[in-house]
Amino acid sequence: MKKTKIIILSLFALAYISTAFQSITGKNDGEPWTKQQLLQPTDLAKTLNNSKAAQPMIYCVGPQAIIKNSIEIGSAQVPSNLKNFKQQISRLPKNANIVIYCGCCPFDICPNVRPAVNLLKEMKFTNFKLLDLPRNIKVDWIDHGYPVAE
Repeated sequence: MKKTKIIILSLFALAYISTAFQSITGKNDGEPWTKQQLLQPTDLAKTLNNSKAAQPMIYCVGPQAIIKNSIEIGSAQVPSNLKNFKQQISRLPKNANIVIYCGCCPFDICPNVRPAVNLLKEMKFTNFKLLDLPRNIKVDWIDHGYPVAE
């Protein structure tokens, strides 16, 4: 019985240490982006609504550019679209303020955000964000009345 308690306590301690390590390092459950690289929709909407704020380069790596001022790349899972994205961002400085988004579906099954994030990392971009749309563009952006393309 005492041995079982020690094992259970050890497992809880290991889980706690793992969670603390993820918080410190910013790791995001094995995803190619860190939690610090997730941009909240409210923050991007405030920037877009402030004409005096420095505006990021916003790329839609999903099926349709819905967000105001975003550039449509197309689904990043398609090699030709990813190649087009690479060509477009290759003209930018490595510290460019870049935001990418898809919004087609929940992050855990989205086929587009990972190839785009991985490309940005491979190309050594240092100031990119992934717009945090964990469910989809409608629920996490449009339904909140955030700025959309006209």
